[in-house]
Amino acid sequence: MHPFHWVPADGKRHASRDKRPWGSAYPSGMRVNTLCRQEVVAEATAQAWLWGTCLDCNGEAHKLAETARQKSAGVR
Repeated sequence: MHPFHWVPADGKRHASRDKRPWGSAYPSGMRVNTLCRQEVVAEATAQAWLWGTCLDCNGEAHKLAETARQKSAGVR
């Protein structure tokens, strides 16, 4: 499990470390802080999940995922 979640907002798929209030998604209308250091409003629609990925969030998400992978593998 990664230490972030994806959220469609502001025309792109962003990543966030904010806690999700329910289920596996941020509800539409929720303000979310992203890994690209923006505050965006979630849009939890099927179409929004097809938007392109925020490149800054993607880069930060990959760094967090690699750190989590190393920790779980016992790599320092």
